[in-house]
Amino acid sequence: MKPVVAIIGRPNVGKSTLFNRLSDRKKAIVIDQPGATRDRNYTDCTWEGKTFTLIDTGGFEPASKEEILMQMREQTNLAVEEADCIIFLMDGKEGLMPADREIAKRLRAVTKPVFYIVNKIDGPKHEDFVNDFYQLGIEPLYSVSAQHGLGMSEFMNDLVDGLPESATAEEVEEAADDVIKIAVIGRPNVGKSSLLNKILGYERTIVNPLPGTTRDSIDSAFTLKGRNYLLVDTAGIRRKSRISLTLEKFSIVQAMKTVDRCDVALLVIDAEEGITEQDVKIAGLAFEKGTACIIVVNKWDKVEKDDRTSGTYAKDIKDKLKFMDFTPIIFVSALSGQRVLRIFEFVEAVYGQYTKRINTGELNREVAEFLKANPPPQYRNRSNPVNYATQVAIKPPTFIMFVGDPQKIHFSYERYLINQLREAFGFDHVPIRLFFRKKRK
Repeated sequence: MKPVVAIIGRPNVGKSTLFNRLSDRKKAIVIDQPGATRDRNYTDCTWEGKTFTLIDTGGFEPASKEEILMQMREQTNLAVEEADCIIFLMDGKEGLMPADREIAKRLRAVTKPVFYIVNKIDGPKHEDFVNDFYQLGIEPLYSVSAQHGLGMSEFMNDLVDGLPESATAEEVEEAADDVIKIAVIGRPNVGKSSLLNKILGYERTIVNPLPGTTRDSIDSAFTLKGRNYLLVDTAGIRRKSRISLTLEKFSIVQAMKTVDRCDVALLVIDAEEGITEQDVKIAGLAFEKGTACIIVVNKWDKVEKDDRTSGTYAKDIKDKLKFMDFTPIIFVSALSGQRVLRIFEFVEAVYGQYTKRINTGELNREVAEFLKANPPPQYRNRSNPVNYATQVAIKPPTFIMFVGDPQKIHFSYERYLINQLREAFGFDHVPIRLFFRKKRK
């Protein structure tokens, strides 16, 4: 799992400029996601080989009574709580402001690393602006120009040196032996906590707390019918006192952190509210990361039903999640326990597909049949044959096909091949990754 770094500070001190500078994108808060275009203010960054998740926040005004500024203040408090490391950004041209003093005072009580950055130091003639900030009694102070990239290396090198280590791929694989890691993700107040507690209260033989790698998180290991599981907790968004509209984006941040650690994600949806835009965003995140998912429609006992309700509901979900319409759906009530145990039948089936390997010979025999039934389209009257296929990874199942010219494979033909792989090898409930490489000479 990647460490999390939050940028905080007053409005208009250059937080978004720094965010874009570190993410190396001109519009880092906008990404193109399958099924939806989503605005977000977090991204994965890499500096000197160290990868971390960076969060941008709204401006922090400690004393403001305006509702929007109070919401932005709550966002900042949540960012501080979630992050492993904090960048406190101040405006060198404006000088030290009362709000800066108040923020610095609050940060003194924080036990995690805090980097105090004076921004808008655009050259040697601005260096004297930094002197004003020594009144805070804090060292070191870093002077930077987020706009021009000046002074970035020193503070970023120190920052990544202080970040907790991410687990390597080898460590993750070793830890996964004989344990299925399940993340419970979703918007606030959809019943994640109730579902988790109901699961742990059923027919368990072993339950022991394991310290999680995220702050205030406790992972729960348990055994059900001889199979070992680990519930990857989302403690940071489960406390009811913290639930508010401003928490919506932090449900995404928590989902990022937990999805990185899981084998199967349970995306919990509130049956009374139906699938929302935020649910689609979280689903898109899981799809982007290639995570196996199960959609758990909770509070089903509170919905008035007839013999068509579940079918209509499932169709609506699949219409809104066209990019992952292969994902199984189960309707449960965490409160009553209705069908909660059946979730694990889905988990076993999905995990079996997620970790399935196909013999290369069998794969190529089936691929030959796909190609015979529907050959690759010609490009400029020249054929572009698929010569060879191999599976290179699991979690998710990942395939490479060697072709004459990979650039000439149309996305519609790629979709055809993926659908054929699903049907031929039973990958009907998990994401598949398919890549094309130039054929070997």
